Amino acid sequence: MSETASSTSAPIPQHRQRPAVRSANPRRGPLTHVPLSRASLPAYDPMLPPWEGSWEPVGTGGDRGHSTGDHAPDGPAPDGPAPGGRGVDGHNAGADVGGMRLHVRRTPGLRERTTVYVHGLGGSSTNWTDLAAQLAPHAEGIALDLPGFGFSEPPRGFAYSLGAHADVVARYLESLGRPVDLVGNSMGGAVSLLLAARRPELVRTLTLVSPAMPDRRPDPRRLSDPRMALAMLPVVGTPVRRQLARLTPEERALQTIRLVYADADRFPRHRLTEQAEEFAARSAQQWAAAALARSTLEIFRSWFTPGPGSLWSAAPRVRVPTLVVWGTQDRVISVRRARRTAGAIPSARLLVLPRTGHVAQMERPVTVARAVLGMWEHVADGRW
Repeated sequence: MSETASSTSAPIPQHRQRPAVRSANPRRGPLTHVPLSRASLPAYDPMLPPWEGSWEPVGTGGDRGHSTGDHAPDGPAPDGPAPGGRGVDGHNAGADVGGMRLHVRRTPGLRERTTVYVHGLGGSSTNWTDLAAQLAPHAEGIALDLPGFGFSEPPRGFAYSLGAHADVVARYLESLGRPVDLVGNSMGGAVSLLLAARRPELVRTLTLVSPAMPDRRPDPRRLSDPRMALAMLPVVGTPVRRQLARLTPEERALQTIRLVYADADRFPRHRLTEQAEEFAARSAQQWAAAALARSTLEIFRSWFTPGPGSLWSAAPRVRVPTLVVWGTQDRVISVRRARRTAGAIPSARLLVLPRTGHVAQMERPVTVARAVLGMWEHVADGRW
């Protein structure tokens, strides 16, 4: 059983919006006609701690369901191999990731179905704690730390492009042995979109939460700290970088939450402490700052890539059932990109959530879970 949510209850701002994109699939139903499942879900528990983490191999056909590394998430990750691999687009990914390991957090759940979660820029596998718990009765969950984020050490020579990240995720999915329900947020959404377009045999369904589609607004309010816009400039950049370096981990965590949440007061206090501890741990990792800076640069580079290499060109090649979720108060990637994104994907539907920011899976985990389950149910019945 399911009910239907329509994004008309959370209208997309119309001023200066691009013309509506015609659906690539003229036979599908209304773009914003999103079924919400009525299936029983666990009680939402904001005190739930992050799922236990471990390291698992990429591209070596690891034993599904079993960890191959230690369970201490603050331990050292192994060194990566020498450069030389190829990405999911057939281009050089900048490093051979075949021998590396990813830090992942597994949520125990129904083993007949596997959901893989891919975080956004500056995020980690802890961004999926609540959504994975909601979906656990219906699927086991695997939340990844992308190379250079969380506790996943990048291989030497890693390119940090969206395609390079997608290649790593694709090789990990190959080791699972069956298609997965892929869920990505922000940068992870763009990575997941590319993967689904290029390796559809690995993806059962796709959920994109505020994916990092090209959004070229020169607005410092999109940064967790507006001073970051000055940090890379000559002369003035040096003192600004010193100021930013003096921020405590808790101050940095609070800045991030204020950026990605519509209402930062709704973020549980103990979760802020968890975020601060993660920031502190990452500050001790020599590769963390470079990974963030280079991934940011590669996102911007992708936004200015024309023709077949652009994200807008990849979207119509996604043929798997897709759910696109956006918050009306997303300050990072404007909700004005929502309708164009969903309209460009042949089998996509769009859910726009009011009073929600950039991380709907954290701010509205129950609603997002019901939308994801609604898609799964309708796909199974041939109604998507």
